[in-house]
Amino acid sequence: MSLRNKLLLAQAPLALALAFIGAAAVITIASLGTLSQAILQENYRSVLAAQRMKESIERLDSAAMFVLVGERDRGTKQVTAYRQRFETELRVEEGNITEPGETEAAQHLRQQWQRYQQNLDAFMQLTDPAAAKAFYFDELQPGFARAKDSADEILALNQDAMVQKSDRAQRSSSRMNAVMIVASLLALIVGSVLATILTNRLLRPLAILTDTVDRIGAGDFDARVLLTGGDELSRIGERVNAMADRLGQYRRSSLGELLLAQQAAQAAIDSLPDPVVVFDVTGNVLNCNAAAETLLNLRLEQGATNLLDTMPLAARAVIDLARNHVIGGKGAYVPKGSEEAIRIAASGGDRFFLVGATPVYGEQHGITGATVVLQDVTRLRRFDELTHDLVATVAHEFRTPLTSLRMAIHLCLEHVAGPLTDKQGDLLYAAREDCERLQGIVDELLDAAKIQAGELQLRRRPVPPETLVTTAVDAHRGLAEQHEVHLQATVWPGLDPVLADVERVQLVFANLLTNAIRVSPHGAPVEVRAQSTDGTVRFEVTDRGPGIAAEHQRRVFDKFFHVPNSTTSGGAGLGLSIAKEVVEAHGGTIGVDSSPGAGSTFWFTLPRAATAQQKGARGATG
Repeated sequence: MSLRNKLLLAQAPLALALAFIGAAAVITIASLGTLSQAILQENYRSVLAAQRMKESIERLDSAAMFVLVGERDRGTKQVTAYRQRFETELRVEEGNITEPGETEAAQHLRQQWQRYQQNLDAFMQLTDPAAAKAFYFDELQPGFARAKDSADEILALNQDAMVQKSDRAQRSSSRMNAVMIVASLLALIVGSVLATILTNRLLRPLAILTDTVDRIGAGDFDARVLLTGGDELSRIGERVNAMADRLGQYRRSSLGELLLAQQAAQAAIDSLPDPVVVFDVTGNVLNCNAAAETLLNLRLEQGATNLLDTMPLAARAVIDLARNHVIGGKGAYVPKGSEEAIRIAASGGDRFFLVGATPVYGEQHGITGATVVLQDVTRLRRFDELTHDLVATVAHEFRTPLTSLRMAIHLCLEHVAGPLTDKQGDLLYAAREDCERLQGIVDELLDAAKIQAGELQLRRRPVPPETLVTTAVDAHRGLAEQHEVHLQATVWPGLDPVLADVERVQLVFANLLTNAIRVSPHGAPVEVRAQSTDGTVRFEVTDRGPGIAAEHQRRVFDKFFHVPNSTTSGGAGLGLSIAKEVVEAHGGTIGVDSSPGAGSTFWFTLPRAATAQQKGARGATG
């Protein structure tokens, strides 16, 4: 018997127990449903008919009262409506006789109803108020009481029957519940015992197999699995025995074991499509895969030295950086982004790779080498370029219609096309603000596209830091007044000029100041500072806003990133990314210092004019 059939057989007792319990539950539910249905069919309709007859005859009595007080038309209409309703419900009751004595009660009610109708007809024909009043109290009202009492008798008879049947159903339900509980317990106990016995018999070969495998794993290659039968476990035991034979043979040959390990390791890295290079702690190449040999021109030949000299220059520099980072004990080397990708010429065209490295640890947990992996990001790079081209094209196409739209709204607001109502003016002002925001997004997209395409050309010249700060602050005073924010400027005296493109640096200030003004509460200051650092001048913009959480600070300069729950909105998320590109194009750095609830300080550095010129002179001399 196969293992599958044995497993099914082990579960059969529980399946039979569940089937038995299910069948008992179905029978119980069906029985209770039958009892409930009998109550509804036999008595509920009679109860409902009796209640409606009582209501109808009460309405007829009130109609007689309307006649007595002079409302004969109203009384006549009510008599016509409720006489028919009483007759209808009485016929329902006569056709639903289910209890002993109910036939006699229905017949008595029919007699009282016929007598009441005769009296009612006689009453309705009387025109003398005094005679009608006397007839009502002498004949009609007592007949009403008798007919109502007869309806009450039928109602009480059926209600008592419903209570008795409900009690019987409750007792039957209790008995069935007890039977269900006992039957379920017995079925579960029997099924569990049988399933346990069958499962233990099934697991015994697994225990033997597990024990043998543990012995082989501990080094006892003479251990064998002794199982009989033709199921899957027996065949696994045969394969384990064959494996133990081979392991014993390899153990007796250390050379074979070493060769096998080396072949497995080499096959593993050769299967990787990305180039992989393994270095020792001295920086020498220990191993590489086929992709590295092809793309990096590496040849692991006996006695070969300076293998990195054959690599492309761009790849050699980044690989050296990653290798030294890891071997120096600084942990794994992870590239910061796709902008760090290196270009390597290949037979199918240029390809782009991101270089990463991880340490190799020895038995004593010390670093014994580094593994450098070049991840192929060519498709991602080309897709990114295609995306930026598309964004740039769309943004450029937006410019002309957006300019026309802005001009049209401006002319309307200037009443060139005629006077405007206050509501129209409000709508046009809102439209103009949206156009200005859209214009800002388009400008950001175009600037980002130029930077991505390498078309950012800087016209740098020596500029006093005070001029940059003053120009930026003056340009944003209107926005600050609009948001009720105070701009403050502080420049250290005697700062050296910086080498900067004034227009581009003002773009950086514009992004930082606009964000600071928008997040600052009313009446709070926004401070712009310039101070000296080593070889550079540091510019800072400090706000009193909600601050930025630590997990978001490293991403605020990424493209299209918005801080969650930020009060600044409406932009494409490119402002800080563009600012970062501009600052780095100047040879400076940019960053942020912030904590939630304590505001933020965005800063960037620009090289001093003298320092930059000295570096340029040294480079020309070298």
